[in-house]
Amino acid sequence: MTSWIQLHCRRLQRMKIWPHVTEKTIQMPLYEHPDSSEIALLPLLRALADPIRLEVVRHLARVDYANCAALLGDRPKSSMSHHFQVLRESGLVKTDVQGVQHLNALRRAEIDARFPGLLDAVLRD
Repeated sequence: MTSWIQLHCRRLQRMKIWPHVTEKTIQMPLYEHPDSSEIALLPLLRALADPIRLEVVRHLARVDYANCAALLGDRPKSSMSHHFQVLRESGLVKTDVQGVQHLNALRRAEIDARFPGLLDAVLRD
């Protein structure tokens, strides 16, 4: 089966818009996430100390996943990109790339297993 990336590459090559495009140059980046055993308390608390990141975590706690556009609000993409990076590196959020969509999910089960009661306490209004 031909992937959408392969089809898009062939289309761009045929149109001579970008003749040297390959699947590797067009594919969206994959993100690295810490293993659940590597998640540490201090980075988690630092990530949650920011009001914007706390708002993102609260939103993700109410839904299974959300794309970046749903979480941007009226904030600049560049600052939100930084906030998502901090959340990913702390282990709070997992970002999966599906096509051009970046789907974010709270790693609730892993955080609860590592630090029982932490998210419940933080997410209380």
